[in-house]
Amino acid sequence: MRFALSPEQLDFGTSVRKLLDAGRTPAAVRGWATGDPRPGRGLIRQLAGAGVLGLAIDEEHGGVGAEPIDLVVAFVELGRAAAPGPLVETAAAIPALLQALPDKSAAARWLPDFADGAEMGTIALHNGVALDADSAEVVLIAAGGQLHTAHRTGLVRSVDPARRLFTVAADESIAEGDGVDDAIASAFDTGALACAAQLLGAGRALLDSTTGYAKQRKQFGKPIGEFQAVKQKLADVLIGLDLAEPLLYRAALTMGDATRTRDVSAAVIACGDAAYRAARAALQVHGAIGYTAEYDLSLWLTKVTALRSAWGTPDLHRARIARSLRDEAERQLRGTA
Repeated sequence: MRFALSPEQLDFGTSVRKLLDAGRTPAAVRGWATGDPRPGRGLIRQLAGAGVLGLAIDEEHGGVGAEPIDLVVAFVELGRAAAPGPLVETAAAIPALLQALPDKSAAARWLPDFADGAEMGTIALHNGVALDADSAEVVLIAAGGQLHTAHRTGLVRSVDPARRLFTVAADESIAEGDGVDDAIASAFDTGALACAAQLLGAGRALLDSTTGYAKQRKQFGKPIGEFQAVKQKLADVLIGLDLAEPLLYRAALTMGDATRTRDVSAAVIACGDAAYRAARAALQVHGAIGYTAEYDLSLWLTKVTALRSAWGTPDLHRARIARSLRDEAERQLRGTA
């Protein structure tokens, strides 16, 4: 299995990064956190124009119909920029859910507007909490083999001010019965994969900013980056991120295989742990300034903290891996009996 990205995928990632850099993403994140989504919506429309929101949407619904690895490339850059909004839900989870349903009418109803950035969607899976339900035009709730539209009922506090969480309650029934549970499972795994990619990108951004700071900040007459303890800490962060990356690519490449659940969970754990290590190192190297909300570093620190459990806690994903390995071992035993 080849984990290296193609030149076209590398170029695509570079173009998304340039778009996000030019879009003054930190300002959009701060506006989103204070209830002003206009800069963020403008950035999301630009992303849609670049094809990012349509990557997981089939061509018949106005999307690109790209492979999961292309989605990962885009979401690494979205995480690197700490981009705001229900991007995982709009560009990954909801398209996977609606396109996996036996009845494609809901996909035809909403996905074309998602692909061109005219609308955004969010979804509550299992826990009744949806991200940015005040900004998304389409709010869904899926659980127990049923899919409904929904409305928000209350605000839930998040460690990341730019992640506005709401409890939601069901309205119109969209689908139920055969195939819905499988579609929900597909949506969860696709959303978790995109979240893992965001975590990896955020970890890379934290490492870059911390390395730059360590080269400039001086103590005892020389940059702190020359101290061995700082070098070792940043080297550990780099190793963790580099080891997580192949697991992320493998999960993208096996989305249609029997090992999908296990591979996605392994990617979430590895990317989450690596990003968390990057966040801890960033705080320790930056010192007191790293704790201030006015300093841009805080945007990535809170994002990583929130994303680590946004699509399943580490314990949940470890349990999924253990269950998958146990089931595989039992199948092998039955096959040799």
